[in-house]
Amino acid sequence: MTDAELHARFRPLFDDIAAGAVERELTRTLPSKEVAELAAAGFGALRVPVADGGTGASVSQLFGLLVELAAADPNIPQALRTHIAFTELWRAADDDVSRRRLAAIASGKLVGNAITERGGVAQNSSTTVLRRDGERLLLDGEKFYCTGTLYADLVDVVALDPDGNRVTVLVDAHAPGVEKVDDWRGFGQKLTASGTTRFTGVEVDPAEVRPAPTEVHVPVRQALLQLVLLAALAGIARRAADDAAAYVRDRRRSWPYASADLPRDDPLVQQVVGKLDAAAFTAAATVGAAAASLERAIDDPAHGPAAEIDVYRAQSVVPQMVLDATSELFEVGGASAVDVDRALDRHWRNARTIAVHNPIIYKQRVVGDYVVNGAVPVLSLSSGTAPSSSA
Repeated sequence: MTDAELHARFRPLFDDIAAGAVERELTRTLPSKEVAELAAAGFGALRVPVADGGTGASVSQLFGLLVELAAADPNIPQALRTHIAFTELWRAADDDVSRRRLAAIASGKLVGNAITERGGVAQNSSTTVLRRDGERLLLDGEKFYCTGTLYADLVDVVALDPDGNRVTVLVDAHAPGVEKVDDWRGFGQKLTASGTTRFTGVEVDPAEVRPAPTEVHVPVRQALLQLVLLAALAGIARRAADDAAAYVRDRRRSWPYASADLPRDDPLVQQVVGKLDAAAFTAAATVGAAAASLERAIDDPAHGPAAEIDVYRAQSVVPQMVLDATSELFEVGGASAVDVDRALDRHWRNARTIAVHNPIIYKQRVVGDYVVNGAVPVLSLSSGTAPSSSA
C-alpha cells in the first residue's frame, strides 16, 4: 500500500486514540478497545507479506505509522513491541510453523511475551517449565514485564522443557490456567500492560514448542525492538510540541516583563515552542533514518551489524532530546501548565520510563567500540547468558 492509503486507513483511528488519551491517563484505563480496533484494521499485520494475508508494508512505513500512533498514545506502540518483533522473526523464517503463525497475525491476532523472570535471564535457567502429564504437555510458571500481554491473543513464553532445554512456547492467551495481571507500577507508560503472567497447568500443543534462540548476536531483532521504543519517544516529542503550541495559542495571561500582551506573540515563548517542534522533527527524522538502515539489513543480512549500530546511534541522542523537550515545554506557561487535568506531565514521565528500558551509556559504549575497533555488537548480559527481548 502507498503511504497515502495507509494514512487513510489508520489516521482516523489515531485521531480517536488521541482524543481519549488524557482521560485514559487520568483514570488509568487500559486502551483495550483502541488496541482491538487497530488489530481489526490490520495494524498488527502491516509487515505480514501480501501473499500471507497481510499488508506488506515496508519497515519505513511501519515506523512512520508507529511515530504517529505514539503521538496519539505512546503506550500502544510499546505494548505492540514484541508483536512487531515476533512478526519479523516469523516473516524471516521459512517453515510451516512460522507460516501458520503469520496466518494467525494476518487474521488479526496479536502476540505478547512472557520472557523475563525476577530471578534473572540466564540461559538454561528458568522457573517456568514444561512437564509431562501422561500424553499431555503442561506449562507452569510466572513471568513479569510481560509488556502488551493483556492485549494479546497469543503469548510467546520462554521455558525449560522436561529435558531441561530452553524453549519458546506459543500459547493461547485465553487458555485455562493463564492469568494476566495488570500490576505494572511505573510512574510512566502506565497503560502498556507490562504486568505479570502466570501459567498453571496450561496445556500446550507440542507443535508450538520450539528451541529458544541461542545466538548471542541477534542484530536485526534487537535493533527492531529498540527502534520501536525510539519511535514511541519521537511520538511523545511530537505530542508535547503540539500540546505546547495549543496551550500558548489559547492562553490570554502574560507576564510583567513579557515582550507582548499575548504569549502567542511573545518572541521568547515562540522560541521555546520552536525548539520543541524542532526536537520532535529531529527525533522522527532520526527514527526514519534508522528504520531505512534496518530495512536494508532485512534485505541484506551483511548490513545487520551496521543497522544495529545505526539504531544505537539514534538511541544515544533521541531519549535525552525528548526528555529535555518534555521538561522545557513548561517554560511556555505559568501554574496552569501543571494542572492535573491537562496531564502535560505525562510526556516527561512516559519519556523517562521508556528511556530507562535501555540505559544510554551501554549503547554509546557499543557504538564507540564499533567505531574505534570495528567490534560487532554482541549481547552478553553475563558469561553464558542469552538475550532477553524485554531488555
